[in-house]
Amino acid sequence: MRIAYLDCFSGISGDMFLGALLDAGVAFELFEKTMAALKVDAVLERSCVERAGVSATKLDVVVNGEKDLPREEYWIQRGAGDQWPGARGQSGEQPLDHEHGRSLGEVLKIIAAANLSERAQQLANEIFLTLATAEAKVHNVGMEEVHFHEVGAADAIVDIVCAAVGAEALGVEQFICSPLNVGSGTVTCAHGTFPVPAPATLELLKDAPIYSGEIAKELVTPTGAAIVKVLASSFGPRPTMRTEAIGYGAGSRDFSGHPNVLRISIGELAETHSSAPTHHAHEEQIAILEANLDDLNPQLIGYIMDEAFTAGALDVFTTPVQMKKNRPGTVITVLAPLDREPHLRALLFRESSTLGIRVRHELRYVLPRHYEAVATPWGNVRMKVASANGASQYAPEYEDCRRIAAEHHVPLKHVMQEAIRLYLDRQHG
Repeated sequence: MRIAYLDCFSGISGDMFLGALLDAGVAFELFEKTMAALKVDAVLERSCVERAGVSATKLDVVVNGEKDLPREEYWIQRGAGDQWPGARGQSGEQPLDHEHGRSLGEVLKIIAAANLSERAQQLANEIFLTLATAEAKVHNVGMEEVHFHEVGAADAIVDIVCAAVGAEALGVEQFICSPLNVGSGTVTCAHGTFPVPAPATLELLKDAPIYSGEIAKELVTPTGAAIVKVLASSFGPRPTMRTEAIGYGAGSRDFSGHPNVLRISIGELAETHSSAPTHHAHEEQIAILEANLDDLNPQLIGYIMDEAFTAGALDVFTTPVQMKKNRPGTVITVLAPLDREPHLRALLFRESSTLGIRVRHELRYVLPRHYEAVATPWGNVRMKVASANGASQYAPEYEDCRRIAAEHHVPLKHVMQEAIRLYLDRQHG
């Protein structure tokens, strides 16, 4: 199986992703053609730069003769304003004034009017829909109230649509992503200063393994996080693969001793067991941590689970058990990438009452999956789709359905049933 592996050791933003695609062999003319189809007033500039000694490709979207600024530098220069938080950090997307903000519907119309393949249009729509969902939740508003000021600007539309077109051009069956270095410190946004990761970024990455490194800057932007959210079918260490092409996409900053680049590796996933049946599941090693708890306030268990997900856990669950002296207890189980095992082990010791943690490494198979948006009478719902050996599994995204049910006072089960019906109608269409 042909795959692409994203090394996010210095985070990810929209322009870093595009630069990595170009460096790996995607034609620059394809991005120029895409931008022309979008009919936006912008120019693409490609350059070869160095980041801490590593040669990388830098792509800039130039609007009105100006390149992007990192968003905290932009807001420091501009001062606070009545804008939505931005979508990019080290690449920066210059925000527009309030009256120039674009709604999700307006953005989707721009994408629909462009001459794109069906798959590229679908990917671009999913990325914007995912971004809008996160913004709506962070600001506690309905989807129709979200206006993209920074991420609705011409440069951001180009970034996201070109990301979809470039991802399709790679011809890979699956994107796999490393744990993401989100940076540390604080970032200045439209509404003030926030700890890194910014609210929308953290919302987008709440199911992904993330960590904070030594660089006190925002490394993962909402645009980059939305791209990963839609494209990546799984997260973890580099799988066994035969690498054919490598690309480095540069961010705007040049950190001393730390290459500010996104690396993409493209190649064939190696078969580790030649006698194994053919399937399309990604194989990876994970750590499983378990602890028995019989003297902990149950109120703390939910907190520990939330903290474990924040620390990079792939999954966390509990099992009721009967322990010694006939006391009821709970087994907490944490699934984690191998590189996050020490952090999660320390978390369990720190936050729970356990005196011992069992750890084992096991093989896990993960089906490739992606999101497809379906338009219900009440709004768009993302369908999570996974497939293997010709069989397909699908389910509506619970958070989308729950939000629609609450906003429109419709039974949740009806929203979910309608989303499934519409998805199946489209498949059999």
